[in-house]
Formats: sequence, C-alpha cells, structure tokens
Amino acid sequence: MPLFLQGLFWFGLLTVCYTYFGYGILLYLIVSVKRLWKRPENLTFLYEPNITLMVAAYNEEAYIRDKIENSLGLNYPRGNIQFLFVTDGSNDRTPEIVRQFPEIKLMHQPDRQGKIMAVERAMPEVTGEIVVFTDANTLLNREALRNIVRHFADKKVGVVSGEKRILNREADEAAGAGEGFYWKYESKLKQWDDELYSVMGAAGELFAIRTALFEPIPKDSLIEDFYMSFKIVEKGYKIAYEPEAYAMEEPSASVKEELKRKIRIAAGGIQSIVRLSELLNPFSYGVITFQYVSHRVLRWTLAPLALPLVFLANLLLWNQGVFYQYVFVGQVMFYLAALLGLMLEKKQVRLKVLFIPYYFCMMNYAVYAGFKRYLKGSQSVLWEKAARRTH
Repeated sequence: MPLFLQGLFWFGLLTVCYTYFGYGILLYLIVSVKRLWKRPENLTFLYEPNITLMVAAYNEEAYIRDKIENSLGLNYPRGNIQFLFVTDGSNDRTPEIVRQFPEIKLMHQPDRQGKIMAVERAMPEVTGEIVVFTDANTLLNREALRNIVRHFADKKVGVVSGEKRILNREADEAAGAGEGFYWKYESKLKQWDDELYSVMGAAGELFAIRTALFEPIPKDSLIEDFYMSFKIVEKGYKIAYEPEAYAMEEPSASVKEELKRKIRIAAGGIQSIVRLSELLNPFSYGVITFQYVSHRVLRWTLAPLALPLVFLANLLLWNQGVFYQYVFVGQVMFYLAALLGLMLEKKQVRLKVLFIPYYFCMMNYAVYAGFKRYLKGSQSVLWEKAARRTH
C-alpha cells in the first residue's frame, strides 16, 4: 500500500510542479540553447498592408468613447485601415456614441446572439487582408498596430497575439493583483513559446489573423479567440507573439467577477481540448503538441485533479518519513494562506504575500466549476465579461 500511495503522490506532485513552473523552466533552458545558434529575426516596419480593426462591444457605454479615441489615435497609415465596430444586442448608449464618429463603420442589430455571431456577421464587411481584434474595454499602445502587423511579413505566421496588461494600483484587491501577476508570468511563457516555435493561443484582448484564414466558429464555442487561433494552427501556420503591442485593462472589479471569468475560460478550455483533439497527435504536429499539452492541456485537466490527490496521498504517507511530513505541513500552510487571503479580502484587508496562494487556488477551483458547466452544457455563449474596475 505505501508503494502505491508513494506512486500516486509523486505522480501528482510532479504533474503539478511541471504544469505550473517546471514547463517554464524547461522552456527557458531550451530557448537559451536555441539562442546560441539562431539569431533573432529583424522585423520590418515597412510592411503596411490594408488592415481592419474590429471591436465587438456589448453595453460598453462606460468605455466606448475612450476606445474610439484611442483607436483613431493609433500610429498606422489612415488610408490602410478600416475601423469596424459591432454593437449587436447593446441596449445602452454604445451604438449612439459610435455613430458620432464618421470614421467608424458601425454594425448594429437589436438581437443579442453573442460575440461569435457578431464577429461572423461582421467578417464579410472586412476589407483588410489582416483583421485585428480588440476588446472594447481595453486601450492599445500607440504603436500596437505597426508592431503586431509586421509579423505577417513572415508567410508562416497566421496569427499574432498581443499582450494583455493589467493596470494595478496599491489598493487593488487580491483578484486584481493576482490577475496581474498571472498575466506577467503568462507573457513570459508566451515569449519563450514564440522563440521555441509558436505561442499557445491568442489573448482575446488583442490579436490579429490573416483574413483569408478565418473560418466559421461553432456557435456554442465558449472561448472563440482560442478556438479561432488554433484552427489556423491546424492548417500549418504558427502563432507569433508581440509584447510591444499591448492592451491595457483594468483588473476585475472583485474576486467574484474574476472567478466568473475564470470559470468560463476553464469550461471553454475543456471544450476546446475535445474539439482540437488533432493537436494531441505528436506525429502530425510535433513540437506544437509538446507545447500545447504542457502549456494548456495539463492546466485544464490533470493538474487541478492532481492537487487533492497529492494532499490525500501525502496525509496517508505521514508515517513514512520526515520528508512527507514537511511536504504535508507545507501544503497545509499554503492552503491556509489562501483561505486567510479570502477571509481578509472579504474584509477589504490586502496582503500581497497572500496573492499567489489565493489566486492559485481560485484558478484551480474554477477548473472544477468549469468542467461541471461543460458537462451540463450550462455555460452561456452570450457575453459574460467580468465587470472591470471603472477608471
């Protein structure tokens, strides 16, 4: 029995460690070796194809004017850019505000059918050979379009992912600070994934695709940006990463709002793993499969399941030596820190040292809740964006 428990313990522990930081370390080492013989590519800013900037907005009257002014101020030849805003289903002043700007092509219908349907309805109106998608509640840096578009000079690139940056302040609660830390780590992984071969998905806040590669998305898709980008990968293209094209966004307004967002992403991630099962074949996709499993699949499947497995096996192995006792005490302290973070957050007391365990546990709980929603089919495809802190 102890041997069986030890096997479970080590399998679970190694799975968790590899998923959350082991892959990052391995990726960094591989990329460091690769840099020894491969020089960085020099990207040109002379590539200026016709592009379309598409914004799908639902009831974003608090942000839409800032978004429009930010979009019109981006550094890209005005004659080479089409601004296309889709406000389907919005029943606030969002469409009215967009109409005040003649440079913007507005598409609006009263029926709310979800972001996927809004994007698909707008795609036939796209005039650019590159379409850049960005959220209505984000602001882009001035050089974002030039920086993101230049990657398409490489014919092997089908998608380019920008970077998401969370605007944190000292007083932000654990959800916001944890979200910011998570995205900084994710950005590093994206940078190294890109250097190895391809980024594992695009940030929905800012990404671009070759218009000709777009294909209809299943109407019940929960994370359309992820599915859209990987369908292009299946065609033999790769996803590039551009950290100097970034979308700035306020953190989630509360822990509850951030959890809602994480559950939707988890449900969509599990759905995508099922629908993109071809990518799990290393004989067809090689290094893509290695990156996909390591960066995405394990996070949405084995790693969250391994956490309680490690805890229970560790408890039963208490009498097997001081090592297991130390590890178990460490686990208990980690989860107590997460619980304390939750309790203090409810009292609006913020301690930065608790951000990581608190956010880590919330993220993994979201996978369980997301898996349940996926099995029940109860996750709506309509806009369910987490409320963001207003500026």
